[in-house]
Amino acid sequence: MARRARLTVAYDGTDFHGFAEQTNARTVMGELRVALEKVARGPVDPVGAGRTDTGVHGWGQVVSLDLPPRMDLISLQRRLNKMCGPSIAVRDLQWCDDPKFHARFGATYRQYRYHIINGPTSNPFVARTAWHVHEPLRLWAMNLACDPLIGEHDFSSFCRRPAVSEGVREPIMTRRVISAQWREVPGDVPGLLRFEIRATAFCHQMVRSIVGTLVEVGTGKLHAGDMRGILLRQNRHGAGQVAPPHGLVLWEVGYPTS
Repeated sequence: MARRARLTVAYDGTDFHGFAEQTNARTVMGELRVALEKVARGPVDPVGAGRTDTGVHGWGQVVSLDLPPRMDLISLQRRLNKMCGPSIAVRDLQWCDDPKFHARFGATYRQYRYHIINGPTSNPFVARTAWHVHEPLRLWAMNLACDPLIGEHDFSSFCRRPAVSEGVREPIMTRRVISAQWREVPGDVPGLLRFEIRATAFCHQMVRSIVGTLVEVGTGKLHAGDMRGILLRQNRHGAGQVAPPHGLVLWEVGYPTS
């Protein structure tokens, strides 16, 4: 009889076509599955907490799957990191107390971070994980523009609508944002800004679209007061640019017992 396990996975998404498995494309879950099946010596069915696009990174991605109950998890973690590293790392691996734990459907929130280097020159040491914006950004205005995002809203203005077949209802774009805030990150990297947003769920490109719009507020192309109108318009054309994927990281996934 198999036993449910939970993995916390970090990855540099630069060289992957997203997290979820795809045919004829290198993905994080695809690499992880191959390694898991080699060690487990049989098929496995891993489930991720969320999908991340091409170039997006992860620090707190959660994966659930069933494994042979006598498997040594310490050895498994070491072997997975040897096979998948350095671009993928299993940060934690443990048995679940709840045999029905589900990484995706059991999650109560997802939290993303987006990093920007704001200054006249780029920083090659963080170029893979931060968007370089050379125009000065007004952080106070960007934080003011975050206020209308809090709560439950239709985020159609900030989401990429999936293609649907004729006669099929379009998906609902209503999401509940718990918190959203910008801050300067102190340390050895000059001009590093961090956006953190937590919500019960996100739709496709929602965070990157919000970030791109907030950057336009920061540069003065938009006003902080415009954000509520953009949100209520429920039209993608009213929002700003979509921020590039490499600044985004899935930071944390929350569960009732975490």
